Amino acid sequence: MQSHCLTLPDNMAELPVKGAWSSGWYRYARKLSSPNFGLRPVDTITDLLVIHSISLPPGEFGTENVQKLFCNQLDWDAHPYFQTLRGLQVSAHFFICRQGRLWQFVSCEHRAWHAGQSVYLGRADCNNHSIGIELEGVEGGLFEPMQYETLTALTSAILLEFPIKNLAGHEHIATGRKTDPGSGFDWLHFQRSLGVTSNWLPANQR
Repeated sequence: MQSHCLTLPDNMAELPVKGAWSSGWYRYARKLSSPNFGLRPVDTITDLLVIHSISLPPGEFGTENVQKLFCNQLDWDAHPYFQTLRGLQVSAHFFICRQGRLWQFVSCEHRAWHAGQSVYLGRADCNNHSIGIELEGVEGGLFEPMQYETLTALTSAILLEFPIKNLAGHEHIATGRKTDPGSGFDWLHFQRSLGVTSNWLPANQR
């Protein structure tokens, strides 16, 4: 694994979206394929986008450990916290570093393993019908302007390619089990940057 993230152009939010996708892979992301994925159920409509936050170890940024985790390459003995994750096989479709750099691990046409036991608006097993985006950060912590810029540009491209109807956090689809991205994520700023109505947001964020 290379030891750097992809540096995106400064005008990330203005990048053209025509031809931006190939078999569910976004051309402006650094591709790093994860083995942790599966097929979506037949006739499933991918209509939910889920925002997460993660850093490994918690609160330490730029370590490349998130990328290693999603590719089953994390050294479980490198840090005491990693023992709590030993053997875990997870992935997300995308990961946005603190500097706004973007990685993709799973094709959006496939089912990434980011949601776990979950339900949203009456539909269970959200992995089946969602796209998962991880932001480098901590639960309840603030996120960087460049992360919002990349997230907005990426989400705008996703909305043109997939029939997304709802935006939610991990905390909203796994209530009581997960708390990310937490209070530090500015849902209204994200909504306004996208130019969508507040009905897209979780009810408690409108």
